[in-house]
Amino acid sequence: MTLDPITLSVIQSGLQQVCDEMDLSFSRAAFSPVIAEANDRSDGIYSAADGSLIAQGASGLPVFVGTMQYSTRTLIEMIAAGQVASPQPGDIYIVNDPYLGGTHLMDVRFAMPFYRNGELFCWLSNTGHWPDTGGAVPGGFSASATAVEQEGLRLPPVRLFKEGKLDTEIYSIITSNIRVADQRIGDVKAQAAALLVGEQRLGALMDRYGDDTVAEAITELRQRAATQMRAFIADIPDGHYTSTAYIDSDGVVNEPLEIRLAVTKSGNALTFDFTGSSAPCAGPMNSVRATTYSSVYLAMRHIFPEVPMSAGAFEPLTISGIESTFLDAHYPRPVSGCAAEVSQRIAEAVFAALVVPLPDRVTAAPAGTSGNFALGGHDPDRGRDFVMYQISGGGYGGNADHDGLANGCSTIGISKAPPVEIMEQAFPVLYHRYSLHEGSGGAGRHRGGFGLDYEVELRRGSARASFVMDHGRFGPQGVLGGCDGTVNKVRIRRGTEEYTPEHLSKEQDIHLSPGDRVHVRTPGGGGYGDPFTRPPEAVRHDVEMGRYTPDQAAKLFGVSLSGAPPQVDPDETARLRDRNAAKGGSV
Repeated sequence: MTLDPITLSVIQSGLQQVCDEMDLSFSRAAFSPVIAEANDRSDGIYSAADGSLIAQGASGLPVFVGTMQYSTRTLIEMIAAGQVASPQPGDIYIVNDPYLGGTHLMDVRFAMPFYRNGELFCWLSNTGHWPDTGGAVPGGFSASATAVEQEGLRLPPVRLFKEGKLDTEIYSIITSNIRVADQRIGDVKAQAAALLVGEQRLGALMDRYGDDTVAEAITELRQRAATQMRAFIADIPDGHYTSTAYIDSDGVVNEPLEIRLAVTKSGNALTFDFTGSSAPCAGPMNSVRATTYSSVYLAMRHIFPEVPMSAGAFEPLTISGIESTFLDAHYPRPVSGCAAEVSQRIAEAVFAALVVPLPDRVTAAPAGTSGNFALGGHDPDRGRDFVMYQISGGGYGGNADHDGLANGCSTIGISKAPPVEIMEQAFPVLYHRYSLHEGSGGAGRHRGGFGLDYEVELRRGSARASFVMDHGRFGPQGVLGGCDGTVNKVRIRRGTEEYTPEHLSKEQDIHLSPGDRVHVRTPGGGGYGDPFTRPPEAVRHDVEMGRYTPDQAAKLFGVSLSGAPPQVDPDETARLRDRNAAKGGSV
């Protein structure tokens, strides 16, 4: 290497800053709350040769770390094959086809070539979640879809901007096939503007250090990421580690889907084998290959956050056995649940397998659902249609050091739920409740964090609600003796009728009238370690805070409490815990 460490570090931070500024620009300019407030988006820099990841924004969704790499690579391959028009400076391609390195149809990707002295140096790309791309139901989360066409408009790579100018004919085709089309221009321009910000900032970085120096730094950073990941893997004991994670149902057939994982560690490499997982399913819980790969990558990113975000970090990881399973969907399989739900269950399987050899680094399972809730209809007061999309948090799993985080963002990203005030201002809804789902964390030496409890009412007009969630049948897994977190709970109230959906956390096209409500309580995280080893004072504090009752404290943790405020009875606590130990430590 000819670069000194200081220059290399400065360029690494500079590349990261370029992506961070693209992220910030995108969110600040976007119209849709899911982008502007929830930050359901990502920006990055990708290799001109093969689309491999160079850098990604720190506030972008981690699940896009792999998918944007594969979608950029596919675009490069299609250009080389003459299937897509060759780029010119100022061109911006749009694509949302899930089978071309994508996720679900609502995640719309833009890609722009970046030139230096007339030569293509790299690609700038971003993804934003559009609130609607057409399909059978507002928001695109069709819980009972059996073909991708029912989920929305599928776009192959086409140039939406040609030499800097919006192609109005292509744009009109898109807007003619989606709902609330008049609002999309704000997101489109924000998405394109973010790439232009990246072009300016990356150009300034290269002007300062020189093209050759930056190119050398990119190569070196990739090699170092690979070396660092291999060093971390080398510390894992060689062996064969297995796990199973479950999806409630596919939304059509009310039977669980299985993710079977066998992780083999040998030397400084890991192999993730999904052989034996469920076959492709009828409903929208299929995952495309790019999302499956990206889910493994993001899980490893959670375990080893010190490794820089670069394609090099993925080189020691081999993924196999997904062929002929629901983790390798092909056209026309529906996929709306792949990025937000299946991806998190894949990560859960990785955590469950690696917590045994890495107990100090891996947590119990987090809530593992994005809580995708879409509501679309007509607002008579404003005289216009609307599509509302909400994601929600849940509890994180406990770990070796502390309890899980309450109401944390999903495993796949750092998106946050839009503020209630913004949602009530933008849409004809009223939130009657927005609080913690107390007691939902799995019991453990370190308990799981708590999920979210919210209830929303349609105030006026008429609307159709749909949701694609998960963990309604099986709670997030506890580990090393910890208990599972509480399941996702969804209730619909229409007039005097109240019911739970057949598929528990999946249903579509629920007609709502003013006064009707949707009540959701998201899962808590899994518990870590034997609950009967939890410090009694920590249990007492939880009871004092209203998280558990005294009876639950005795049953779940073997801690006897009495009085107000509650105090620990040490003799009775010792008796409860001795009796539990005599039973073999079962809760």
